[in-house]
Amino acid sequence: MAMKPVKYCVVDAFTEAAFKGNPAAVCLLEEEKDDKWLQSVATEFNMSQTGFLTPLITLSKANPTFGLRWFTPVTEVDLCGHATLAAAHFLFSYGIVKTDTIEFSTKSGILTAKRVAEAKASNSQDDWPTGYSIELDFPVVQVAEKNSADVAAISESLNGASVAEINETSQGYYVILLPSGEAVAECKPQFAQIMNCPGAGRGIIITGPAPTGSGFDFYSRYFWPKFGINEDPVCGSAHCALAPYWRKKLGKCDFVALSASTRGGVVNVHLDEENQRVFLKGKAVAVMEGTLLV
Repeated sequence: MAMKPVKYCVVDAFTEAAFKGNPAAVCLLEEEKDDKWLQSVATEFNMSQTGFLTPLITLSKANPTFGLRWFTPVTEVDLCGHATLAAAHFLFSYGIVKTDTIEFSTKSGILTAKRVAEAKASNSQDDWPTGYSIELDFPVVQVAEKNSADVAAISESLNGASVAEINETSQGYYVILLPSGEAVAECKPQFAQIMNCPGAGRGIIITGPAPTGSGFDFYSRYFWPKFGINEDPVCGSAHCALAPYWRKKLGKCDFVALSASTRGGVVNVHLDEENQRVFLKGKAVAVMEGTLLV
């Protein structure tokens, strides 16, 4: 029996312009598929993440709920920010949901995406705002100083970059402080060495303070070659660790963060310390749509 066609959309997340930010494929499934099929599709797309949506029956809730899973080209992951933003944009922009809030049932619990309207232009005759951002409600990822890390090996994997500080998250990846945002942008990672760097198997975030007058609070980049992604152009979930990290450095809870990859992207971040949640806000652009036939 032939399989039902599966609609997909490719969305650039955390950007207002096509071919910037972080691309993710989003597939809307009518029913659950086996893991082998999901991984094969993600490998075929060969993007940093492919998100798979499954509608869930939620008779007692005001907000529509979807199952959401994320796959890199080589494995499933527990949390992904940009593919969640892409999934929400897909559901909003195609009119699949009519509310301003969506709930996602994921391996990291219930995550929400909220459409935040922007003020309409003063000369507009239309009641609907000219655009919107999407705000994600994610869990905090804890960060602690890693005194036993091999500083020399990490510096070498970053092509000799000056390492000011090494921290490790509760999810097992490193947060490396470089002296400046410029150093983050200019860093030339050695991916083969990152693959073999002791303790950095789950990836390395590099971050540094933004230049004065740039309009940003900090820069960051994320490398995780063992997961099939040399550099994630804009890693939303990394900001779940960067928010509490920079809270301690800068003494505030609201940030404008630049992902300083070649594609680039902007993440507006709010840390809710009391409830241990991180709110990530950004825009997205759909750049491609189609149908899977197998």
